[in-house]
Amino acid sequence: MNIAHLLKGHEKDLGGGFVVRRYLPAAVKQAVGPFIFFDHFGPVDVPLDADHDVRPHPHIGLATVTYLFEGAMEHRDSLGTLQRIEPGAINWMTAGRGIVHSERTPKDLVGVPHRTHGLQLWAALPQAHEEDEPSFSHTPAAAIPEMEVDGARVRVLIGSAFGHTSPVKTFSQTLYLDVSLKAGQQLALASLPAEAAVYAVSGSVEVDGAAVPQNTMALLDTSSSQRVTALTDAQFVIIGGEPLDGQRFLFWNFVSSSKERLVKAADDWEAQRFDKVPGETEFIPLPKRPSSAT
Repeated sequence: MNIAHLLKGHEKDLGGGFVVRRYLPAAVKQAVGPFIFFDHFGPVDVPLDADHDVRPHPHIGLATVTYLFEGAMEHRDSLGTLQRIEPGAINWMTAGRGIVHSERTPKDLVGVPHRTHGLQLWAALPQAHEEDEPSFSHTPAAAIPEMEVDGARVRVLIGSAFGHTSPVKTFSQTLYLDVSLKAGQQLALASLPAEAAVYAVSGSVEVDGAAVPQNTMALLDTSSSQRVTALTDAQFVIIGGEPLDGQRFLFWNFVSSSKERLVKAADDWEAQRFDKVPGETEFIPLPKRPSSAT
């Protein structure tokens, strides 16, 4: 069997009724390649009175990777970036030594019927880059390679596959594909990185005959090639890359190879030593600190 584990995920309310399904980190696997965090939100019709805004919050030691299927977000960060995020684009924000950002509903969608649906991942930075200067990179949908492979529609969001390479720059081998298949179609997966997973966004698929239902992540055994078959019309993503260069510790929005660095980040946030986001005035208090980071 080419599936090592199936992850069902768990729901988490981020506030204001904004519920996500979280798959990474998991008890059986902290990360898949560099991806140490995987959230799926929606699809949902946003209530007219919803407050789904994510107020300014800090990050260190990671890169956030935002990808929408429906809806829009307004990204602001402490570098002064103001970017509307729309379906099909890849937004990669490198936190490095520290960044603060907010994700809000664009003003033209406030109080207007609309849907939201997307994925947000965190990529842990290699130890040599954990303290890099923060940065933000927006790659519009039109710049993402898209092709048909044996009837499948494939978008190479990050990395290289099927002879195409995404323009998104990363710090280590990273793969992120968005694939759509019609019922009964198959896609052969070869030359996957050392760590890889398939996540069924909609519909159901099989990996070499093993079922992967909707909203399920399959951690793959990449020692051999695999074939994904759509049991229904389906959309799924493939993530992966080379293994992390050592264990990572997590607390709140912070990731680091050092527990001491997490403590410093927490202290800095409490003391409001992080740079501010222009135009933002809200401050989220630090959550209760655990006895130890995990």
